[in-house]
Amino acid sequence: MHVDLPDKLYYGIGEVAEAFGVNTSLIRFWEKEFDVIQPKKNAKGNRKFTREDIKNLELIFHLVKERGFTLEGAKIHLKEEKSRKTLSNFEIIRKLENIKSTLIKLKNEL
Repeated sequence: MHVDLPDKLYYGIGEVAEAFGVNTSLIRFWEKEFDVIQPKKNAKGNRKFTREDIKNLELIFHLVKERGFTLEGAKIHLKEEKSRKTLSNFEIIRKLENIKSTLIKLKNEL
């Protein structure tokens, strides 16, 4: 899945949920379940996600939604040594998807 977000320091939960194509409640649920997601909260309680949080959400989305892991399986997989291999494979997949989206944009412009 290619997440297309503008370059900013912080993203609101609505922007993040829209980019992933899920409800905001799922993002809040994953925040509680996975320790690697730590959004900043302001005085009103609004969550602001950093670029690092977005990368972690992409990896969790890949494991849970695309590869079919359970939440417990994804937690275990992230903590084990295998996650380094998964992370490198995930980075390759993400770069290829970025190239694909760029090529599709070029094709549509012709």
